Amino acid sequence: MSSVNTSASSPIAVDLLITNVQVYNSYYKEFRTGDVAVKGDKFLYIGQQSSDRFAAEQIIEGHRRYMIPGLIDIHLHIESSMVTPATFSHGILRRGVTTIVPEPHEMANVFGLEGVKEMIAASQDVTCDMMYSIPSSVPATPLETTGGSIEIADIDELMRTESIICLGEIMNYVDVIRDPECKTNQILRHMKTHYPHLVIEGHTPKLLDLDLHQLITAGIDSDHTHQSIEGMTERIAAGMFIELQEKSMTPEIMDYMIHHDVAEHFCFVTDDVMTDSLAWRGHLDYIVRKAIQMGMAPEAAVYAATFTPARRMNMSDRGAIAPGKLADFILLSDIEQFQIDEVYKKGLCVYQQDQPYIQPSSQPQFPAHFYQSVKLELLNEQHFQVPVHNDDGLYECRVMMVKDGSTFTEERLTDVSVRNQQLMWEQSGYGLIATFERYGKNGNHAYGLIGGDTITRGAIATTYSHDNHNLLVVGRNPQDMAIAANEVISKQGGFCVVLDGEIIASLHLPVGGILTEAPLEETAVAVDQLVTAMRELGYKHYNPIMSISTHSLPVSPALKITDYGLIDVNHGKVVPLLTGATRNSMNSSY
Repeated sequence: MSSVNTSASSPIAVDLLITNVQVYNSYYKEFRTGDVAVKGDKFLYIGQQSSDRFAAEQIIEGHRRYMIPGLIDIHLHIESSMVTPATFSHGILRRGVTTIVPEPHEMANVFGLEGVKEMIAASQDVTCDMMYSIPSSVPATPLETTGGSIEIADIDELMRTESIICLGEIMNYVDVIRDPECKTNQILRHMKTHYPHLVIEGHTPKLLDLDLHQLITAGIDSDHTHQSIEGMTERIAAGMFIELQEKSMTPEIMDYMIHHDVAEHFCFVTDDVMTDSLAWRGHLDYIVRKAIQMGMAPEAAVYAATFTPARRMNMSDRGAIAPGKLADFILLSDIEQFQIDEVYKKGLCVYQQDQPYIQPSSQPQFPAHFYQSVKLELLNEQHFQVPVHNDDGLYECRVMMVKDGSTFTEERLTDVSVRNQQLMWEQSGYGLIATFERYGKNGNHAYGLIGGDTITRGAIATTYSHDNHNLLVVGRNPQDMAIAANEVISKQGGFCVVLDGEIIASLHLPVGGILTEAPLEETAVAVDQLVTAMRELGYKHYNPIMSISTHSLPVSPALKITDYGLIDVNHGKVVPLLTGATRNSMNSSY
């Protein structure tokens, strides 16, 4: 066989020629020195014989820098950073992230189908490609009140009118296994029948053996939750795709990934990134950098942040630097430190390390009623007294125990005094956690005790409480709790930290009570101040905002709270604050 000799032909016109770079080849997982030609928004040529073949509008001398595909994050929630899609795009492009798959289930919990559509609409003109997943679990369980829901008819509407790439994480794994007729199973059957090729994402913490296999049989074949060696190896052996976020990057997990042939079965994702971390530490680039620092070869780390996520989501047009692929790429001066010099999107430079990178100002991006979503009257100190229907005495009481290093909680049982049909929680040695339905639907509220690595004084209130986003208040005295709650209510959502009757930090989140349209850097400063204030109250968690905001997440083990009451997550049911065990029917000297 012979090839056609084109040496005598006129040079091919291209838009961009990058010369003398170490190009990452995804198919061999190695770097190869050469040149790269880009025509329009796609790669045309990657090789070593370009000098007389192309007439380029722009030539970039690579100086043997490293060239890799744009990073792809296939599991994240923009709302976790508390900013709009436009701000988020600005924040991640400088980090080399050029494609994401956001799941807007936080906005869906507040506004239902309209929330999803408005998030997609707000993403249309941003630079980063945002390929949306449909929130599948809104509400996450039937044990909470939300502002909206996503039903099968809503899924059909989104599939018909929007560019949807997958069904978002199935969160209610308990009902999937135990209740064949639950809403989630109805959705799964509908997807298999009408959209059999659509990717279905999963959320399967701690499930093993038969429970895990039943979930996979139902069509859920990925997991992004906190991994253990036992759970991860079982998942991979059963054909499940693993999406590793930072909290799973333990030495044991990373050692396993480095020394076993599992590159095709996992990728890196961020899931939830706080605003200050996004602004100052990084995004998916931070995960890749950390993996390299933990001993993973740069070639393997890049593969897990580009090629495997693209393949998982059937994105055949990206994830590799190859002919015909989308020209999303990064130029790096140091691959070991993952030092990003320039980022290109569809062949155009969108970030240069040595040039100013300023976020454009933006106008309100959502409908007017998105800024008026907290329909809750102001509270007073009486709202933080806990009425019970028990005689005076000591009673066994459930306590939600917060643990640093995880968003999981544990249940502890302790004896608490009851007097005059009031739980004497202030004398118990624990704090109070309370939640109030804020959509004007039913006026539900619930109480619990809280301890462990949480605050030891003052109070915190927020409407940023996954996934229902009702008003959540944690405190050590009713006075501070009322002040914090009312500040959040009056500002139509956000965070407030109070100590000794004074507001010491706050964050305004007026869009649905969960997002701000303020610039990234400004929001990052406010978030940093918020975290500092939470730690001043005694919070010991590595991520206090994520910790407190998941106290109301009834799919995250083990004891959580919603407006329905305390939730035993592992059994998927409401449990009473007092267990019924009586320690002393006489008056207590508490």
